[in-house]
Amino acid sequence: MNPQAKLISISSLLLGTTITISSNHWMMAWTGLEINTLAILPLISKPHHPRAIEAATKYFLVQAAASTLLLFSSTTNALFTGQWDITQLTHPTSCLLLTTAISIKLGLVPFH
Repeated sequence: MNPQAKLISISSLLLGTTITISSNHWMMAWTGLEINTLAILPLISKPHHPRAIEAATKYFLVQAAASTLLLFSSTTNALFTGQWDITQLTHPTSCLLLTTAISIKLGLVPFH
């Protein structure tokens, strides 16, 4: 990987993490997580080997499913509470869906 591409990938990772941490709105948090997902894919598939491409594809599919679940959770929360604010997660179904989505994104024990 050439130095410019590596610099862009690493700066995209930092940008996505900063956006996710500093967001108060569900859509901005989701945007930061998606930037991180798209920035890590070239680093995963860096060695041009079929197993690296397969790992990157599996990672992308799992992260896309978790992102969909996160968006569904935030939409459900907005439907029941009328708020898109992260701190207003009060509906139990939304809380369960969000916990599941974040667990999948982090790769916690049942989802690894």
